[in-house]
Amino acid sequence: MNKRLVLPVCLLAAVSCTVGPDYEQPQFFDDRRLADALETKGKQELPVSLRWYEQFGDERLNRLVLQVLTGSPNVQIAVSRLKQARRTLLIDETQFLPQLTADAGYTYEYPAATGEKRGKEEYYRSGLDASWEIDIWGGGRRLSEEASALARAAADNLADVMLSLTAETAENYINLRATQEQIRIVKRNLFLQREIYQTVSEKYDNGLTDEASLRQAAYAVNTTRAELPELYRQEEGFRNALAVLLGVLPGEIDGLGEDKKNLVGRNFSFDAENLYKIPLSAVRNRPDVRLAENNLIAKNAVIGQAVADLFPGVSISGMLGWQNKNVSSLVSSSAAAYGFAPAVSLTLFDFGRLQNRIKLAEEVKKEYVYVYQNTLLTAVEEIKNAAVAVRKSNERRQSLAAAVADMQNAFTAMRDKYREGLTEFGNLLTAEQDLLAAEKNLSGANASVYQSVIAFYKAVGGGY
Repeated sequence: MNKRLVLPVCLLAAVSCTVGPDYEQPQFFDDRRLADALETKGKQELPVSLRWYEQFGDERLNRLVLQVLTGSPNVQIAVSRLKQARRTLLIDETQFLPQLTADAGYTYEYPAATGEKRGKEEYYRSGLDASWEIDIWGGGRRLSEEASALARAAADNLADVMLSLTAETAENYINLRATQEQIRIVKRNLFLQREIYQTVSEKYDNGLTDEASLRQAAYAVNTTRAELPELYRQEEGFRNALAVLLGVLPGEIDGLGEDKKNLVGRNFSFDAENLYKIPLSAVRNRPDVRLAENNLIAKNAVIGQAVADLFPGVSISGMLGWQNKNVSSLVSSSAAAYGFAPAVSLTLFDFGRLQNRIKLAEEVKKEYVYVYQNTLLTAVEEIKNAAVAVRKSNERRQSLAAAVADMQNAFTAMRDKYREGLTEFGNLLTAEQDLLAAEKNLSGANASVYQSVIAFYKAVGGGY
């Protein structure tokens, strides 16, 4: 082999070396154990749609979610962080590439009168300067590996933010509609109680009932009416929360008044079998789980960077250009100048610091291994809790729906008996209060079904 080729060939062979540990995904739980924990073993997989909230059948909610995902400041912050991470990746990927600089200048020197006498000096120069810090040990590749992992983590963070905002928008919207449904129920019962009060008042005027019954009827009216201010306060709070999610000032959002087709006022049918048809990949691909793993990959790459600093650094610099006293003759063969300077550097008397940097990087990686493990465990826990919540909230809703139907019949019968003088007023008052409580409980149960479904889709990653 030509002796001139020995050094380049050796350098190229060395460049392929990358020190430090390669990343391997921690295997805390295999797919079988995950399937057993989530009770999905043997079930047909059903992919999760990014627009899972559309099954609620509320166009206003659908528009709100899309507006939040495009206008929320939190989304814009996450997008900006993703762009920053990608720019950092582009910068880091070029750090160990050869650097080429164009240079031109003019020098004029006139020495002091002391010392050796000589005339003035002046010359022109132009050319190219090149330098290359050769990434022999892979420190630069580990740096790019870290930056690439952090860029993916930033993308995962954006997905996590969008998932959280989607769920939060749906939660606040359901809470708003649930509060408005509570207001409707209270108003309707207030109307019934006023009718009862009018009946009791007429009986009292005719001497057919006592003052205690009249006062009880008035008490019921005032107590029910007292619930409205707090409900209106809650309604305003949920409306303002949605405005902030949208990135607008409270009061600048419209279309959130009382809705005659309030989704909380109707039963929402959700197939519980879908809870056990999610693909196992949904667990490991949750945005926060991916985020934790990419942060772990980045920390693993830092170890390689620290190890690379233990080895000698090799660089080559050179120049090619022209130098002449006359600018007119600057670019000529006689004015040509060139040179190169290979260099090797090795840190001495500092190995203690470098070794401790490696050990520090290893300990940081261990921390992120446990963070990844904990995030994965939390994901499984949230999915299981959400699946149970959907089933149980649906069962509760069904029982309360039957209870309301029974109470409505009981109240109607008791009111007729009271008008005919066949029962005491206390019995009628108790029936009316039980009906109000049952209707409010059913409204809350309807909202809980929606909230449980929202929590389930958030737990499985919302399709991201």
